[in-house]
Amino acid sequence: MNKAFLFLFLFLSTWVSAQVYSLTDLLKMADTANLTLKNARLDVTSNINQRKAFLASQYPKITANGDYRYNAIIPGQIIPADFFGGPPGTFAEVQFGVPINLSNTVQLTQFIFNPQLNYGLNALAINAQIVAVQEKMAFQEVHYQVSNTFFALQAINQQLAYLQKNEKNMNELIRNMELMQQQGLIIPTEVDKLKINRNSITNGLIKLENTRLQLNQLLSILVGFPEGITLTIASDEIISNPTVTEQTNTLRPELELIQLQKQMNVEERKGTYMAYLPTLSFYGAYNYNYNMKPEDDFRTGIPSAFLGLRLDWTLFDGFEKKNKLKVNAYNKEKIQNQELLATQQLNLASANAKREAELQTANLEMNKEQLRLSERVYDAAKAQFKAGTISTNELLQADNGLQQAQSSLVGAYLSLRQAELSYLKSISQLK
Repeated sequence: MNKAFLFLFLFLSTWVSAQVYSLTDLLKMADTANLTLKNARLDVTSNINQRKAFLASQYPKITANGDYRYNAIIPGQIIPADFFGGPPGTFAEVQFGVPINLSNTVQLTQFIFNPQLNYGLNALAINAQIVAVQEKMAFQEVHYQVSNTFFALQAINQQLAYLQKNEKNMNELIRNMELMQQQGLIIPTEVDKLKINRNSITNGLIKLENTRLQLNQLLSILVGFPEGITLTIASDEIISNPTVTEQTNTLRPELELIQLQKQMNVEERKGTYMAYLPTLSFYGAYNYNYNMKPEDDFRTGIPSAFLGLRLDWTLFDGFEKKNKLKVNAYNKEKIQNQELLATQQLNLASANAKREAELQTANLEMNKEQLRLSERVYDAAKAQFKAGTISTNELLQADNGLQQAQSSLVGAYLSLRQAELSYLKSISQLK
């Protein structure tokens, strides 16, 4: 039975690792498994329950309490002696009560008028919209992180492919040069020059492989991929994407959030004014008091019940509400400034990202042409080197030019993708 489970686990692990994930697949995985998005959705659900909890204050409250008391010393009180027929002007000490007292009370309380209730409900309604907007912002941020990591991995994979090809070519040249050295046609230092270049390529491969592993682990965390299983992603072509579009009229979440903060500021001000009004509540209680004096075998229960209205009104609060209103006015001005600044920053960010994407689109095409030319130069130099018409230094110069063109192309690709993502995020259009 254990072998069967082991076989099933190995089969599933192989199947999962063999599956190739596109960016769309990864974004869908993140939507369900990313912990940041899970917490954002929990905030939305939590707010719903906060509203339910607040609404519960409208309902009657029933409380019960019980008290058992043993009076080791029965409390006394001084009263005029003539109350018992004693001489006027004198006083006597009288004890009231019995040693053992059991008291049980049930009380019902119901608010009739509470001016803070509407403010609380309105504030929770606005807060529900706030957490919904924050969920949108979290969605945009997570999709940005997943996409950015995906494209960074694409760049690393392409750079690794270039270096692996370069290393293969260099190993082939070294083998040919070593044969020529054995025949006495060249000196050993010429071979060493190529080996130095090959070692530099190998070192670059090691560093890139480590970076690729780190990015792969980060992507796995972002999309909730199981630990210990390699995440294989689909290849993305090194071409420009038509993702940079004109801005939409949709209100950006950042500005939408500020609008809701303005609404909350208005409700806070209303709530402070409502605090000047009294609260009125109805209450009723039933009490049963049982008294015992064991030495006299005295036992008796005394019931009581009452109904009442309670008015609570703060007539002077030390200017607390007055100062709260001043703070509210300052916050209103701050929110207005924040809205203006955020609008300017978002417009600037989107304009800069759009220009950067357009610039990197042209830069990508230029670097693709530069790579084609560098490959032609390197192929010609390689042929000339084999024919013995150019030196090792000239070959290495052509090789370095090819590697630089490869790196520049990969860098232009990544810069373009990042500019596209930044633009789409700035106008809240990341899907």
